[in-house]
Parts: sequence; structure tokens; C-alpha cells
Amino acid sequence: MKKKRFKWSNLYLIFVFIVLYAPIAFLIFYSFNDGGTMNSFTGFTLDNYISVFEDTRLIGIVLDTLLIALLSSLLATTIGTFGAIGIYFLKKRKTRNTVLSFNNILLVSPDVIIGASFLILFTFIGFRLGFTSVLLSHVAFSIPIVVLMVLPKLQEMNDTMIKAARDLGANTWQVLTKVILPSITPGILAGYFMAFTYSLDDFAVTFFVTGNGFTTLAVEIYSRARQGVSLEINALSALMFVFALILVVGYYFIQQHNLTKKQKSKKRQHAEAVGMR
Repeated sequence: MKKKRFKWSNLYLIFVFIVLYAPIAFLIFYSFNDGGTMNSFTGFTLDNYISVFEDTRLIGIVLDTLLIALLSSLLATTIGTFGAIGIYFLKKRKTRNTVLSFNNILLVSPDVIIGASFLILFTFIGFRLGFTSVLLSHVAFSIPIVVLMVLPKLQEMNDTMIKAARDLGANTWQVLTKVILPSITPGILAGYFMAFTYSLDDFAVTFFVTGNGFTTLAVEIYSRARQGVSLEINALSALMFVFALILVVGYYFIQQHNLTKKQKSKKRQHAEAVGMR
């Protein structure tokens, strides 16, 4: 029997995960603290979680945040998907690279710059800050993410299927709905989930474009944290972490389901090809 060799890369990965998850574990642990502070753990309690659900204002902010995330990710996924298709089918390579570069600039631009730019724009045109301004801003910074998620799937797509569909008399809409979109569905789902998570926890951009009477969860947590340590924030953060974990697990099972369908389809096509011989 061969002895398993120790890999330093495994130790490095363990160290990285400890650094990443130790603060989250520390936060969740003290969300059950009865002492009211994070100085010492005095006893187990669920009062902090009960306080979260009894705070009607906070629950309203959570619902507004989820609504913004759902709507912005849906709009950004729709626009970004068609944008990625448009970039992919640009004939001139130079033009395609130029458009893609403009898309990538928004990804590397600091959130503070993007937020300040939107604030100046909305103020200049006299647009009232609130739900709509936050929604439009989240759609704008989510579109480049969706484009980058969808483009690789378009590049993996077999272009001969489009040509075959054209030869069989399919129009543009049929090619789009029957050939292109089914082929890039995993990329669209990945873009949607990425846009949703980015919108859910965005602070910098939202901080600039939110108005009086409307706020999101990230801005509210920041405002409360400035007033002092509250274990209610720990409990709320723990709940949001669990929610994000459920999303990740759900996305994983969706990917596995799509992979299984592809494998079954390939086996069926192979069996049909063998049977025709």
C-alpha cells in the first residue's frame, strides 16, 4: 500500500478557511450570549433572535432589502444576458474587446466612485432618492457581473447548432429560445445568484443613493453598529449567513441536477447512435 503523502497545500487551505470563517463563527457564537456584550459569554439565550423578530422596523428593512435584491437581480440578469449575447455575436473582434473592456471597468471601479457618480447623476436630474434610485443603482452594477457569467457559456456553445436551426427554417426568436438560451442556462443562473448576493450585501453604493425613509439591511446594520455593540445585530447577521448558505446549497443542487441531465442526454444520444448502426 502506498502511504499518503502530507500536502502543504491542504494545510494552507485549512488555514485560509479558519481565517475566513473564524470571525463569522465568533459572531454567531455570541449571538446566543445572555450577557448583552461580546466581552464574555455568560449564558445561552434566544432573546437576541426574539428581539430581531419583534422589531417590526427591522423586519420591514429586511423585506425591502430582499425585494431590491430580487428585482435588481432579475432585471440585471435579463439585460446582462442579452448584452452578453450581443457582445458574443459582434463580428469585429476589436469592437467586441472594446465593449467587453467597458463592461469590465465597472467591475474594477471602487464602489465609492460608483455610488458617488449615481448620487451626482440623480441629484443633477432631480431624481428623488429612495427605493427606485437604489433599485436602478443595483441593476447597473449587477449587469457586468451577469455578462461575465454568461459569456463563458456562450463560448462553450456549439455554433453549428445555430446554423443547423437556421437551415431548418428557424427564425431569430426560435433560435434564441430553443437553442441559445437552453445552452447558456447554467451561466444565466450563476449570473442571477451572483447579482442577488451582490445586491443583498451592498453597502457603499446604497449608502450614497438611499434617501430619507428608505434604507437597506447593510446600511441599517452600519448605522446601528456605530451606536454601540448590540447582540441583536449578531443575531440578524447569523440569520443572513444561514440564508446565504441556503442559497449556495440550493445553487449547488441546481448545478448537480443540470449536470445529471446533460449526462443522461449524452448517454441517450450515444445509445441512439449505437442502435442506428
